[in-house]
Amino acid sequence: MQSSHSYVNIAAYKFVTFEDTEQKRPEFLAICKQLQLKGTILLTPEGINLFLAGLREQIDQFLLWLRADQRFSDLQVKESYSEKQPFTRMLVKLKAEIITMKHPLIKPELGRAPAVEAKTLKRWLDQGHDDNGRPVVMLDTRNAFEVNVGTFKDTIDYRIEKFSEFPAVVAEHKEALADKTVVTFCTGGIRCEKAAIHMQNVGFDSVYQLEGGILKYFEECGGAHYDGDCFVFDYRTALNPQLQETATAQCYACRAVVTPREQLSPQYVAGKSCPHCASENSSGTTGAATAAH
Repeated sequence: MQSSHSYVNIAAYKFVTFEDTEQKRPEFLAICKQLQLKGTILLTPEGINLFLAGLREQIDQFLLWLRADQRFSDLQVKESYSEKQPFTRMLVKLKAEIITMKHPLIKPELGRAPAVEAKTLKRWLDQGHDDNGRPVVMLDTRNAFEVNVGTFKDTIDYRIEKFSEFPAVVAEHKEALADKTVVTFCTGGIRCEKAAIHMQNVGFDSVYQLEGGILKYFEECGGAHYDGDCFVFDYRTALNPQLQETATAQCYACRAVVTPREQLSPQYVAGKSCPHCASENSSGTTGAATAAH
């Protein structure tokens, strides 16, 4: 008999040159099906990104298999647990980029942007500057609807609708960020790593990525210097600084985030509509947050 929380959910990514994605795709699919895993794996020339769930033994076997490839031997994994299998199928997709920026492929093995650990960042925010005395600026690289759920205090939020807008908008604000230490952050590290490398490439001289993203910060530092919760792209919708699921939901019709207060509205029908898309449909205006994944 399985105990509660019997499914292990893993999320992992690594930027690394990966040129044989087409040859590797059938191998990934075969091992995942053999181990009865479900979820999504993205194979791209710039690396791998995966979200998988399965029983403990099968997840461990998969990671043993994957880490036998020298390119992924040091793959770092974030784990969470669920009583049910959160995914309905197993997909292995070939894509051009891990996360779409529409810029030349980034090769972090040629030099990652420096990372700042969560506890060091908290100390910097406590004291108001980094260890060199430079003011620290937090830069949210996520989409606007994610930021609405929660972010660091006094963060810079460019209200982007998709990550491919980031290079242009950060170029417009380059002067405003001069002489400051910029810390890019996102949910789990993928977007802020790519953003920080891009910023280094275009001439920012003091930029860091938050190692492990907001979720790692919550794990090590709780909610210090953070307002609200963290949007996550799975069935839980949002996690609080204690990494617990919150009552926040996401509308299946328009993908807007629906707060507990908004869920009291007669316009909120789970799986069908919410105040954002109901008002849009009645007035013809754009909803508050219609960005998709």
